[in-house]
Amino acid sequence: MNQEKYAIIDIGSNTMRLVIYLRENSGRLKEIENVKVVARLRNYLSDVEILTDKGIEILIETLQSFSEVTKHHNLEDVKCVATATVRQAKNKDEIVKKVEKESGLIIRVLSEYEEAYFGYLAVVNTTPFDSGITIDIGGGSTEVTYFAKRELLNYHSFPFGALSLKKQFIRGDIPTDEELEELKAFLLKQFQTLEWLKNKKMPIIAIGGSARNLVQIHQEYIGYPIAGVHQYMMSYQDISNVDQYLHTLSFSELQRVEGLSKDRADIIIPAIEVFKNVMNIVNTDQFALSRKGLRDGVFFEELTKDIGISIFPNVIEESFYELATDYTIDLNHVFHVSNCALNISQLLNEIGLASINREDSFLLKRAAFVYNVGSYIDTEASSQHTFYLLANRTIDGLLHKDRLIIALIASYTSKAGFKRYVNPYLDWFTKDELAKYRLLGAIVKLANSLNATRRNIIKNISIKNEKDELVFDITCYKDWKPEQYQVEKQKKHLEKLLKKSITVHFQSE
Repeated sequence: MNQEKYAIIDIGSNTMRLVIYLRENSGRLKEIENVKVVARLRNYLSDVEILTDKGIEILIETLQSFSEVTKHHNLEDVKCVATATVRQAKNKDEIVKKVEKESGLIIRVLSEYEEAYFGYLAVVNTTPFDSGITIDIGGGSTEVTYFAKRELLNYHSFPFGALSLKKQFIRGDIPTDEELEELKAFLLKQFQTLEWLKNKKMPIIAIGGSARNLVQIHQEYIGYPIAGVHQYMMSYQDISNVDQYLHTLSFSELQRVEGLSKDRADIIIPAIEVFKNVMNIVNTDQFALSRKGLRDGVFFEELTKDIGISIFPNVIEESFYELATDYTIDLNHVFHVSNCALNISQLLNEIGLASINREDSFLLKRAAFVYNVGSYIDTEASSQHTFYLLANRTIDGLLHKDRLIIALIASYTSKAGFKRYVNPYLDWFTKDELAKYRLLGAIVKLANSLNATRRNIIKNISIKNEKDELVFDITCYKDWKPEQYQVEKQKKHLEKLLKKSITVHFQSE
């Protein structure tokens, strides 16, 4: 296999997709090609579960087309996996042999367990959820798993998907009320067979194209202000709002809905019914999207087999390591800044001028890690680039709101700048929360100035709360004049927030 590029072909029941990844210095897999063909192989699976000659012809022609792309990238070892339609086909052995003969590709037909497992693996390695229910609606099957403390406990594969549900229950392009009622009754009966699914009250993490389209429609519908769909959260009411909106549209209007792929216009409503039914059975109001799914799970297994583990110990740590590599972050410097920031926050807590809890400390630590990261792009507009980059880059393990908070803290320069950045998101936060994020931003800014020369000279910090002022006593290992100059420039932001003047005394060890 090429050391830098990896390719996988996913033969699904609705779509076939070729994805080529470039492995970056950080180890992160970056998509460089994503070719999709709406083959709808499920429609060529006969009532006696034989994939017809026409279906096999479409499969082989598509794979031959994909092979041309992989040859262009000089990829010889291409992973090729197939799911429900090929798995359920009674002539699957004939299909595999014919594909190898005519395209040179060897199909790995995934078992029900493997398909469910790879989806679960992608979720636990790229999202913040330690426990939850995953659901992956394909064209011909639906995989559901239950995991707790990041360990897979139960799985099940239902022999129906968005395409087969459409074929079974809906005669036209959009369902009638009677057809919907039949579909709901069927789904309820199916999901009630899983005792381990009932009343779990855990987040549901959805995988696959139907879930992604649901999220994209909702983002367009509400005018969502930041980029990315991975780890996007929705409530049951959010999903119901989208559902009700889609039911008001004709099929031609459905095909033009922003965020909805035209080829999914006839199957999005059945898919949404699946999500709503599972949320009701699980008794949860938390629905999240994982953009990472089966294909990513296959690679996690492949790329970690030599180290003996397939589940990352800490998703957040992995993500911030990737940021450090991608943007040449000085780890020694940010470690020192983070320690100073956490020390100052703890001291302010002790003298009663702040109430920074454990969650706040997590945000403070992460923001200190990426403080001023925008200077990688342009030092003159570092704050603006820092905010935009962090607010709009997918960071595995961080939900969108936390990502935005870290962007606000790490880009902090002044009250005016903070207000400008947060203005589109004012309804996301309370006034008290915004005041706290400004305080955290000012602390990180001051902590950064304490290591202005990146010599790690700070040995100890103490703070005394006197009548009209705060007195910082800072002990240093080496000459501290450059740091003193920067601190005197930056302390005003903390003074305004604490409503106290600050005097800083530097002294040598």
